[in-house]
Amino acid sequence: MSPSSLDELIEALRCLPGVGPKSAQRMAYHLLQRDQRGAGRLAHALSHALGVLRHCERCNTFTESEICERCANPRRDASLLCVVEMPADLAMIEQTQSYSGLYYVLMGRLSPLDGLGPRELKLDKLIARAADPAVREVILATNFTNEGEATAHTIATLLAARGIKVSRLSRGVPVGGELEHTDSGTIAQALVERRSL
Repeated sequence: MSPSSLDELIEALRCLPGVGPKSAQRMAYHLLQRDQRGAGRLAHALSHALGVLRHCERCNTFTESEICERCANPRRDASLLCVVEMPADLAMIEQTQSYSGLYYVLMGRLSPLDGLGPRELKLDKLIARAADPAVREVILATNFTNEGEATAHTIATLLAARGIKVSRLSRGVPVGGELEHTDSGTIAQALVERRSL
């Protein structure tokens, strides 16, 4: 029988996405036996982050201030508001260096089976943010999953009812992709969303 503190650590590690009982057990044993210094750093960093991080009042991403640096940057284009599901999605768009507008991070997507509805995503806060007179267009950049599509549709409906211009990221064949290795749904969508040259 293992010590209760070990069981508690293993169970705590299971809260991470994709981590089952065996993976959590391996992680716990590794941290305790092979990398106690790393375990201490992890514990400290997690405790510190929980103590200082909060949601930006404007875009809802994580920040240590009331307003994040991106929202406070006067060089960002305040007329564009890109809606993403998670901070990781925001980071991916930023890596493209092709977008200079502002963001709103939902911190999830509509998923009735997981108990995530419009209230849990605080869509009313997004609607209020999009209603800012400086915003001329809201770009929906949710993922192209069933939940992401449902989220985009719900937001588009809510914003269109208020006369706010809404656009959606297009889908298609990835850059460098070959048609023979691309799924038929992606090819079909690329044909529908084709553009003139």
